[in-house]
Amino acid sequence: MLDLKVIREQTDQVRAWLKARHSTVDLDAILALDGQRRDILGQSEELKARRNEGSKAVAMAKKSGADAAALMEKMKELGEQVKELDDKLADVDTEIGRKLLEIPNKLHETVPLGADERENVEVRRWGEPKKFSFEPKAHWDIGELTGTIDSERGVKLAGSRFTVLSGLGARLERAMANYMLDLHCLKQGYTEYNVPLMVSTETMTGTGQLPKFAEDLYKIGGDDDVPLWLIPTAEVPLTNLHSGETLSEDDLPMYMTAYTPCFRREAGSYGKDVRGIMRLHQFDKVEMVKLCTPETSYDELEKLTADAESVLQGLGLPYRVIVLCSGDIGFGSAKTYDVEVWLPSQNCYREISSCSNCEDFQTRRMNCRYRPAGGGKLRYPHSLNGSGLAIGRAVLAVIENYQQEDGSVVIPDALVPYMGGVKVIPPVGK
Repeated sequence: MLDLKVIREQTDQVRAWLKARHSTVDLDAILALDGQRRDILGQSEELKARRNEGSKAVAMAKKSGADAAALMEKMKELGEQVKELDDKLADVDTEIGRKLLEIPNKLHETVPLGADERENVEVRRWGEPKKFSFEPKAHWDIGELTGTIDSERGVKLAGSRFTVLSGLGARLERAMANYMLDLHCLKQGYTEYNVPLMVSTETMTGTGQLPKFAEDLYKIGGDDDVPLWLIPTAEVPLTNLHSGETLSEDDLPMYMTAYTPCFRREAGSYGKDVRGIMRLHQFDKVEMVKLCTPETSYDELEKLTADAESVLQGLGLPYRVIVLCSGDIGFGSAKTYDVEVWLPSQNCYREISSCSNCEDFQTRRMNCRYRPAGGGKLRYPHSLNGSGLAIGRAVLAVIENYQQEDGSVVIPDALVPYMGGVKVIPPVGK
């Protein structure tokens, strides 16, 4: 969340990066509210000063035996006026707070300017897409041949954008999660967490999902009608683990990871990626989150992205890394790399991980600070997050890239130990 002082003192700079983001936030309305707030404060302080002087006069009158009734009535009137101003100030503060929550994060200077995803910039590629001697099938067709993906029964159970994995398909998804967690925890230094799948409104607000993305979330009833929200990503509970806390610089950096189901609404029952397991309302993901000092956060972003890439490298899946332009970057991110895996059936790269540095955007919202090692003023750490990876998309990438002409799927060597030694998913009946 942006500091109101920054908006007041660096208005032109804020307008410039809001324009680069194609944001429709009304900065003038916020500045007008800020002006009201300062006017109310000035009036309130003047009245309180007069009330203090009057209180002294009442005390002196009583001490001298004079009649203080008129003075006391005047003090009562001043008190009522102060209360009225305090109530107005609370209302203005609430409205300012609401509007500040709508402002997207400031962009890092290295983010390329652009209107939309067509102007994202490729950074690097790894691996060569396989040349098949046959026409490669889509993962949903392979899933039908192998009896591992059943979209029809998913729809029967819950509607569009739900699916069922069974047999070696379900085992492959479980193997993928365990492979990722072992890589992150045993080789890359992350600590694994098991976190709630339902969180409070305050928690969702802390990482920026609320209020902006309420329509993309699943809201459910909680105790005493206090709502809970199904998490769209483990980023939400992991980052908020230290909300409202003051950390020591010695605690940083923190590396956290969790495997969770994730829940997101998708508009409509038809359209892009409605078939298969590319874009579902419920999906599994291994998430990586970091808290670190501002001075190290962009080095940590490069490491975070490399950690996500290492999953694909271990699986032998070709991919590319792009940096998102100003018109495509997420609401809470200062800079984002997308990792896109190659899908033979679509003859293109598709997103499988987003790795973002949110700087102090989230830590301000959730009031997480740290005490510098050398002492001095408390600071906000920077928060980073990235998928390591979206498991369903990793599964479909393996299915498509390792498919054989007869419809079978070869299991990558890195996953064989997690598959109990199974090396091939055969077609049904073979």
